[in-house]
Amino acid sequence: MVKINTNYDKLAAGYLFPEIAKRTKAFLEANPNAEVMKLGIGNTTEPLTKSTLDGLSKGVEKLSTVEEYSGYGDEQGNTALREAIAKKYSNYKVALDSNEVFVSDGAKPDSANIQSIFSKDNIIAVQDPAYPVYVDTNVIAGRTGESKDGQYEGLVYMSCTEENCFFPSPPKEKVDLIYLCSPNNPTGAVATKEQLKAFVDYARENKAIIIFDSAYSEFITDESLPRSIYEIEGAKECAIEINSFSKSAGFTGVRLGWTIVPKALVTEDSDAGKINALWNRRQTTFFNGASNIVQEGGLAVLSEQGQAENKEVINYYMDNAKIIKEGLEAIGVKCFGGVNAPYIWMKTPNNLSSWDFFDKLLNECHVVGTPGSGFGPAGEGYFRLSAFGHRENILKAVEEIKSKLKVEQ
Repeated sequence: MVKINTNYDKLAAGYLFPEIAKRTKAFLEANPNAEVMKLGIGNTTEPLTKSTLDGLSKGVEKLSTVEEYSGYGDEQGNTALREAIAKKYSNYKVALDSNEVFVSDGAKPDSANIQSIFSKDNIIAVQDPAYPVYVDTNVIAGRTGESKDGQYEGLVYMSCTEENCFFPSPPKEKVDLIYLCSPNNPTGAVATKEQLKAFVDYARENKAIIIFDSAYSEFITDESLPRSIYEIEGAKECAIEINSFSKSAGFTGVRLGWTIVPKALVTEDSDAGKINALWNRRQTTFFNGASNIVQEGGLAVLSEQGQAENKEVINYYMDNAKIIKEGLEAIGVKCFGGVNAPYIWMKTPNNLSSWDFFDKLLNECHVVGTPGSGFGPAGEGYFRLSAFGHRENILKAVEEIKSKLKVEQ
């Protein structure tokens, strides 16, 4: 008899983003003439840059000749791209071996798949609020109990609040895998070197592994803030870093990312090199490598010209963030983030719940955002707005909010 994986049944009803789409669709069906402005899902909107397009075109052209045609590539990624990524880290004074770099089709699948090389018995710690993939994939893997009052039994929740500037302290109890995201999605908070050092020290002492999501690192403008956890001494012994071209180069639909698995990583039951070898085995078994065409685009992104062009696009989004944040603050809404990250984390006015504010914003202003409670129980009472969007839509959405949102002062 075939049986299903009943861990799926533990998942809280309705994944966050499909629920947003469902409510938005219902609103449009009831209001067919309404124009809805979407500041919810962090999906890039601006065209790919010239260098990037040239790189992708080069990838296509290579497939047109016998001499340059390539079929399957290395599952770990194109050697030149892996070397370029390793070189990128030298800008942060971090030395990496290209064999510690694994190219993939994005940070989200890597964030989900990485836990497969660790024991089911591991205790997981997550920031709260957190990007849902960290929690949901561990629920599916069977590392949790049931969900009660918004929290899964067996998970350790590291609360991110206004009081701790939305970045937690290390757990008081012993845990095994720690998920950290900086710049953080959804709060927009960026960890300092001192805050990351506290986690690195904890992980080394407890033989824990940090899974560090740095997909938004290119949005950091403050030079005192770390863009990689490997800027912290000792992090190679205890941290895996995941990154992506999605937000920094507009590859949300193109799909390309990477994961750094240092050979120095150790666990309670493994020596240096073992984790790197396990991830290599996982990728060569389950994955045939990222698209050859897309990897040529990735090489172009990492070129000097590509970096300059994409920096302009990042600045465009960050100007959007400034417009949103200043617009909200002008009507008395308390906001966080939006400075070194493309997300604005706002406190819901009038003590509304996150989903009640979603409905209020949609109905009064025709603007879609993301309820904070969808990222975890500590997100209740907060709301995320995304700076990804065309400038004219951002300006219109902010004007609608300023003129139509009813906020008690």
